[in-house]
Amino acid sequence: MTLCKDHIGGLVFLSLSVAYGYYATQIPLLPGDEFEPFHAQTIPNALAIVGGVLSILLLATTKSSNDQKLVLKGYDFPLVIKLLLLVVLFALALEWLGFLISTIFFLVGGYWLLGERRPKTLFIASVPFAIFLWFALTQLLDIYLAPGKALTIIFGG
Repeated sequence: MTLCKDHIGGLVFLSLSVAYGYYATQIPLLPGDEFEPFHAQTIPNALAIVGGVLSILLLATTKSSNDQKLVLKGYDFPLVIKLLLLVVLFALALEWLGFLISTIFFLVGGYWLLGERRPKTLFIASVPFAIFLWFALTQLLDIYLAPGKALTIIFGG
């Protein structure tokens, strides 16, 4: 069997779905929730199952031929590594800077890595989206997002 892009994508998606499914089972439940039809693990488990089924379908239905061999030329792997490092920095910054500021820095950094250099465009593309996302999560969905340790130290809390 010759590996093609679809096989690799299916295998990566399958491994992510399995890992997500494992960690979904680690979500703590309130006492008595294990007997409820819908609880904190329901949607993550469903997403893991759907992801696993779709990735297995992708693996099963992908036909590899000799003209579809895997070619890695033309991909910008240094950019991918930089974007992955940016994601790690975002995760580390969340605790200290909070969701809103970390998200703005993450989006600005991502756009900058992808080639946008105009500061006005960087901030117009990042700030309104981050504010809308923060508003939707905190005000509409009533999800608590910690303001960050640095802001708590500076402004008290």
